[in-house]
Amino acid sequence: MAIEVAKVILENVSDASGLEALIDANVFSADEVIAVIGKTEGNGGVNDFTRILADRAFRDVLMKHGSRPEAEVKQIPMVWSGGVDGVLCPHATVFARVPGEPGPEPRLTVGIAMSDTILPEQIGRPAMVEKVAEGVRRAMTNAGITDPADVHYVQTKTPLLTMETIAEAKARGEDVITEQTLESMDISNGTTALGIAVALGEIEMPTADQICHDVSLFSSVASCSSGVELDQAQTVVVGNAPVGGRYRAGHSVMADALDIDGVYAAIRSAGVDLDDRARADDLGDRVVNVFVKCEAVPTSRLRGRRQVMLNDSDVHHHRQIKGAVGGVVAAATGDPAVFVSVGALHQGPSGGGTVAAIVRAE
Repeated sequence: MAIEVAKVILENVSDASGLEALIDANVFSADEVIAVIGKTEGNGGVNDFTRILADRAFRDVLMKHGSRPEAEVKQIPMVWSGGVDGVLCPHATVFARVPGEPGPEPRLTVGIAMSDTILPEQIGRPAMVEKVAEGVRRAMTNAGITDPADVHYVQTKTPLLTMETIAEAKARGEDVITEQTLESMDISNGTTALGIAVALGEIEMPTADQICHDVSLFSSVASCSSGVELDQAQTVVVGNAPVGGRYRAGHSVMADALDIDGVYAAIRSAGVDLDDRARADDLGDRVVNVFVKCEAVPTSRLRGRRQVMLNDSDVHHHRQIKGAVGGVVAAATGDPAVFVSVGALHQGPSGGGTVAAIVRAE
């Protein structure tokens, strides 16, 4: 088998016409789609309903054109990250498993898994790390990857806390890590990243005190998102293996919000030869998409210069840093339809973030 991958633009909040066009053109069938990773145009917060609208639209297309039962279509991982601040463009990257013969070089492979249910009281705690790690290992097996070094990108979607789930946990006599629902988004993402790092052997199992506190612990391939639309960890593992196909994956990290070289390092890792001082024009049509995590630098100093976004009470720092890094990545690739997600705790170095690239192999 081989992986076919394509990027489509969302022309409105519930637009799945790009997916439908790919199916109509026989690029892949509806039943061959195994995962979707996308950006929507909402506020990126707890109440971002655009993720739900996009999710429903894409699943409706798969139901309309495919033969899989609804229960099976509902289990397809669709990771929607809300917020296209600045120049970012709403879009989705669609992965399909199609027939293909293995070639002499490793090619893109994708594995998927759903974890066991993550209870509200487990968010931000070791039990969540363990459940995520178990799901990542199963997704690796599903991808045909045995060596963690061949994993270049792990995208997850996990639950966060809402007032309803907080109340439900308390009714069972349990406590939760925080009662601030927006804060729980970063906590869920960070805890998930540690689960990925544990599964890939990047770190040992962290203690409860280290989770979301010890920023020296991180995964170099994790990209974690959270929302209200699920109570499990959806996991999509992307890497290279001896399979068919015409794509490759690679990864690197951005050391900080201005590290454009980190973007090019990920593209080089995927197999594109670039000069030391690369630019967007050097990429041609080789890059399918780039996936980036980012965060406001906790020290409020970027390359020695004072930053004030963490003091801003009018515009949340999530939106400011996403717009800023989105501009850097769009400039690097020449394409504003790039996946830039905020909340990079334990996802790359502190103040930076992970970068993954999927490219067309020569």
